[in-house]
Amino acid sequence: MATPRRGGRPGRSLIALLLVFVAVFGIVGATAQLQKGKKWTPELGLDLQGGTQIVLQPVVAGSSGAVTAQTLQQSVDIIRARIDGSGVGEAEVTTEGGQNIVVAVPGTMDQRQRDLIKQSSQLRFRVVLVAGAGVPTPTPGSTGTPSPGSSPTASATPKASATPKATSGKAATPSTSSAKRGLPQALLQATTTPTPTASPTPNAPSPKPTNASDLSQITPALEQEFVALDCAKTRAVQGSRDDPNKPLVTCSQDKTEKYILGPAEVVGTDIKDATAGLRQLPGGGTSNEWVINLSFNGEGTRKFRDVTARITSLPPPRNRFAVVLDGLVITAPQSNEVIPNGQAEISGNFTQASAQTLANQLKYGALPISFTTQTEDTISPLLGAEQLQRGLLAGLIGLVLVVLYSILQYRGLALVSIASLLVAGALTYGMVVLLGQSQGFRLSLAGVTGLIVSIGITADSFIVFFERVRDEVRDGRSLRAAVEGGWNRARRTILAADGINLLAASVLYLLASGGVRGFAYTLGLTTVIDVVVVFLFTYPMLALMARSRFFGGGHRWSGLDPQRLGAPAKVGLKANLGTIAGRRAAATGSSAAPAPSAGSAPGQLS
Repeated sequence: MATPRRGGRPGRSLIALLLVFVAVFGIVGATAQLQKGKKWTPELGLDLQGGTQIVLQPVVAGSSGAVTAQTLQQSVDIIRARIDGSGVGEAEVTTEGGQNIVVAVPGTMDQRQRDLIKQSSQLRFRVVLVAGAGVPTPTPGSTGTPSPGSSPTASATPKASATPKATSGKAATPSTSSAKRGLPQALLQATTTPTPTASPTPNAPSPKPTNASDLSQITPALEQEFVALDCAKTRAVQGSRDDPNKPLVTCSQDKTEKYILGPAEVVGTDIKDATAGLRQLPGGGTSNEWVINLSFNGEGTRKFRDVTARITSLPPPRNRFAVVLDGLVITAPQSNEVIPNGQAEISGNFTQASAQTLANQLKYGALPISFTTQTEDTISPLLGAEQLQRGLLAGLIGLVLVVLYSILQYRGLALVSIASLLVAGALTYGMVVLLGQSQGFRLSLAGVTGLIVSIGITADSFIVFFERVRDEVRDGRSLRAAVEGGWNRARRTILAADGINLLAASVLYLLASGGVRGFAYTLGLTTVIDVVVVFLFTYPMLALMARSRFFGGGHRWSGLDPQRLGAPAKVGLKANLGTIAGRRAAATGSSAAPAPSAGSAPGQLS
């Protein structure tokens, strides 16, 4: 029978654990120093800290009917996904009286979060007919104002392909009239048509648009609205006035550009997914350019293919496709080629933050109805400091009971279990703070409960390990061999138990909502930390202690005394615990008798 394989150097495992601590707390400290508002304490949830509550009231445009419970619930799910996608943890999104939506966010709500919640109308894709600077177009004596006409991938100023020869049949729209002075050249072209073979009949009806890119949709009223629009006053173009079946005059969110857009052709529900990432190079690898990868479902793929096939060959800015959210254009990229497979990429001068924000808007922007903000209030903690103190007191009582049990059951080995609990607690604290700084994780009372349960998980791990080691000592092995043999047997049990805990936490997190998800999150986190602590601290510490005289010599207070554990009486550590053959002979009652000692009576034959 081979002896258990000795483990590697325990000092290396302890150094690896030290590096983990340095990395975690180093990042926490650097973030607290460099980023305003970050601190060394965990972020608390709505029930412990309070926060901001916004009540959204549905707005039904036109004659689409009343808001149904199904539509309202769908809106709740999308708004919750938006908030979660932005990194805000422990937020609550509920309905109120079957009419309004109540959004409660922990802590102080910043402007980015507020805008994300309030941007709650449908997401629509519209082709660009005209683009211009985002300020009112000057009328006196101007013959043409260059349009920015540019997007992240667009070319510069749009150019007219031909000089207008005649006016359309619309009344009072001559190219030299005051109504058209100072308009972009593209708009001048849009309101004129080539001269037909016969003179147009006065008051003849306008030609019916053949598609959403047809410039005949631009009426004198749209021209006047475009000229007068000041994008510094975006409230005038936000909200439920965004009729998907009609052209739209609106602005970009950054207020630098204004547009006349065609009717909506693709809607937010046609989007399957939107993610931000670094651009993939054709030959493999990635570049330093942030892009948004957009994918459509079956219906959206067909629509997007038809639109890109139509607008790709058009002159700027009519080869651009604007994405409209809450009545404003969040992006208007240029179509460079026909996209038949529903996989599009939006590129431009994006940072990581702006790319992620745009991806979230595209992915979670398709609300079935529009909303207005009814109220916005600061709310007090739902539970408060007293409940948190009681929860922490319960955890402290549980920790003390575990320590007392360890001392009574394992004596000197209790030092290892207590130290393991302290190391696990410190690493858990650092990870909770780090996740709060980087991922928006907030600790609720349910999360605190998950941390308290983790005390039992860590205690289970070292109890399994200690009992395996003691079994090896009972079999007559030296303590150093017993530690290795016990670890080989215990680690499989520990990994199996922690794997089941992690699986349960994952399923609970995916299927539950609200505070239960906070419990599942902390339970899963502490389960992973338990594996790290057992492998990098508990086992190597016991391996080092086995080399000491107190533990290795089997002191009666070490918790590893062979006699107290029931090891064979003649087997001692100093005698190297005998041989395997000798122990086998003693166990099976071999007939081979030992040689008589001096002065003893000779043996008798029967």
